[in-house]
Amino acid sequence: MTEFAAARLNMVESQIRTNKVTDQQVIAAFEAVPRELFVGEGKRGFAYVDEDLEVAAGRYLMEPMVLARLLQAAGLQSGDIALDIGCATGYSTAILAHLAETVVGVESSRQLADQANRTLNALDVDNAVVVEGALDAGYQKQAPYNVIVFQGAVSAVPDTVKRQLSDGGRLVAVVNDEAGIGRGTLVCRSGDSFSARVLFDAATPLLPGFEREVGFVF
Repeated sequence: MTEFAAARLNMVESQIRTNKVTDQQVIAAFEAVPRELFVGEGKRGFAYVDEDLEVAAGRYLMEPMVLARLLQAAGLQSGDIALDIGCATGYSTAILAHLAETVVGVESSRQLADQANRTLNALDVDNAVVVEGALDAGYQKQAPYNVIVFQGAVSAVPDTVKRQLSDGGRLVAVVNDEAGIGRGTLVCRSGDSFSARVLFDAATPLLPGFEREVGFVF
């Protein structure tokens, strides 16, 4: 077993299985995807730490435990179409590719999107692609989606994105409250109605463009 393979197994056993993740498909996806390939060479030794890992200025790979719990809550099925918002270098997109039929990653940085696609191609991931676009717009072209995942905290989920869910679709994100405390949250669509349920606390860096607007005080 290589050093990275051993570190990946340790991540699954010590960070994911021990934090209420029991979905075997989710666990298998984390066991299969080499996280070290989605970070710069200088950071590969830190690829499996139990924290958010910066891969570009202000951009992170989400803490493995948080991502795993969100994906478990999303209840992905093999025939699902998934949207991965703010996927950075594409690690989460590769994980989702093991769980869904088709995955579209959307990334605002052309450089990160290109890097993500190169790595996905190198790993022969043929059911996922990363496109460049504004994160708060989602990706209407391929909607509706059975599952939407945000790869970073948001102050609120844009209605534009929620409405890209299919009927019965699920959206998962870390949503920061007014005090800046992050909550892993599941949003479900039923017809034209949306319900939200808080799942767990999570300290996750904000995605660019999703900061809370500051109102004027008179």
